[in-house]
Formats: sequence, structure tokens, C-alpha cells
Amino acid sequence: MSSFSVAAVNRLDHWLMQVTPPADTNGFRRFCWEFWFFGLKQARACLFVALFFAAVLLVPRAGFLGIPRYDVLLILALLIQYWMVWSKLETVDELKAICLFHLVGFALEVFKTSGAIQSWSYPDFAYTKVFGVPLFAGFMYAAVGSYIIQSWRLMQQRVAHHPPYWMAVLVALLIYANFFTHHYIGDYRWYIAAATLGLYARSVVYFTPLDRERSMPLLLGFVLVGFFIWLAENISTFMGLWSYPNQLGAWSVVHLGKWSSWSLLVIMTFTIVAQLKYVKQRIDVPR
Repeated sequence: MSSFSVAAVNRLDHWLMQVTPPADTNGFRRFCWEFWFFGLKQARACLFVALFFAAVLLVPRAGFLGIPRYDVLLILALLIQYWMVWSKLETVDELKAICLFHLVGFALEVFKTSGAIQSWSYPDFAYTKVFGVPLFAGFMYAAVGSYIIQSWRLMQQRVAHHPPYWMAVLVALLIYANFFTHHYIGDYRWYIAAATLGLYARSVVYFTPLDRERSMPLLLGFVLVGFFIWLAENISTFMGLWSYPNQLGAWSVVHLGKWSSWSLLVIMTFTIVAQLKYVKQRIDVPR
């Protein structure tokens, strides 16, 4: 991608973070201004997600120029990621965190698609499948991390009353472990969710949609992001990117219960992002 596109994104970012409404804007008009720019900033934070899912929608299932679709998607995901770092839209430290998301997500995919579990499957052929999982799959998890990182900067976010980091990390590990262990010893998702609710009950995220700082419960933010991932999952399965067992005959809406799984995964992702130095500086942990 050209330097022109980089300059355009940088100009957009500068404008989004500097624009102010007319001086006499208040009441419902101010709400509309702030809601509009909240949407614009969120859309911009989804840059990696948008480019990747544009590829999902545009690449034919039969592939391109004789290259299988999953392999084309891997190539495009790598190009997008390279461009994000080359253009300095993401730093090398952020790339390291995103690579961790990729590895964590790919390990989960390998387990869930294994012969003993078969929670879902990738039906199409690809040269870049490892243990039955196409390598591009990890980028779907990395995309969530990229969104959180971009949103943190654009919305000038900070968090108050964040739980002690060791507790947050412990809960994140339990969330991740439960994705594996519930196949053997029962699903403890709701127990973990209850513990998470207590842990983050006082946590508040502050953000700036326009020129004034606003706030909402951090848990609400996790749930909302989880919902939009669930919507994206419905689009992906409709496009045949992967399939759940009940979608093999004909497509159907992804079970609403997946929303809770994605919300928990967002908490785990945020815990990793919170380890970045510049993010940790804007997180208040009461002593």
C-alpha cells in the first residue's frame, strides 16, 4: 500500500482527535455529534478488521489465480499486518502482542477442530493448513487485539479501579483454560463470568468520543465488543469460511451463547493489551 494511503489515514486520525463541535452545541445536538464521532472512531479502530473481512467477502470460495481461498486470505492478512507496522499505525511492541493473540487463537482452533472435539471445521482445501486449521485463522483473533489497541489510542481511553493485575491475569487464564477443559470436566463459564463480574464491578473505562471525556462500566464495553464479534462470526459462517456442525446442511444463525464466549475472550485479550507499557500508564489499580 502506498505512502498516500498512510498519509490519508494519519490525516484522518489527526482530524478525529482534534475536531470540536460548534460552540453552541448542547443537548440532543451534542449527543448526535458525539455519537457520530464515536462511530467514526470505532470504525477507524476496526481498520485491520475491515480490511480483513473485506478480503473474506471479496475472495471467491474457489480461490484466486489457482490459489485456494484460505491461502489467499493468509497472504492478504500478512500484507495488511505488514502495512500496519510499516505505516506506524502499530508499533513493534503492539505487533508482539498481536502475534501472541495469533498464537493463542491458533492453539484454540487446533483443539476445537481436532477429531476428538470437532466444535467446528474448515471444509476447504489449503496448502497452509496445519493440523487441519488454515494459518489465516489466527488473524481473526489478532484482529480483536488490533481493534482494542487502535481504539485505546483514538478514544484516548483510560481505566479506573482496574483489579490487581495478578487477579486479572488469573481470570484470563481460567477463561482460556475453560475453552479446553469444558469438554472433559464441565463448562464453568458462568462461574468464571460471575467471578469476573465481581472483579471488574467497579472498573470504569473513560473515553473521548469528541472533545469531552465520557465513561461507562468496563464490563459493558467487553459485552458490546463481544456482541459485534458474534455478528462478524455470523457473516463469516454465512460466507462458508468455517462451519459449525449444525451449519453443514444449511446455514443458520450462530447460537447466541457464543456471545458470552466472545465477551470472555475480549476480557482475556484486554488483559494482554493491558501489559503494554503505554496502556498500563493509563490504568489505575487501587492500592
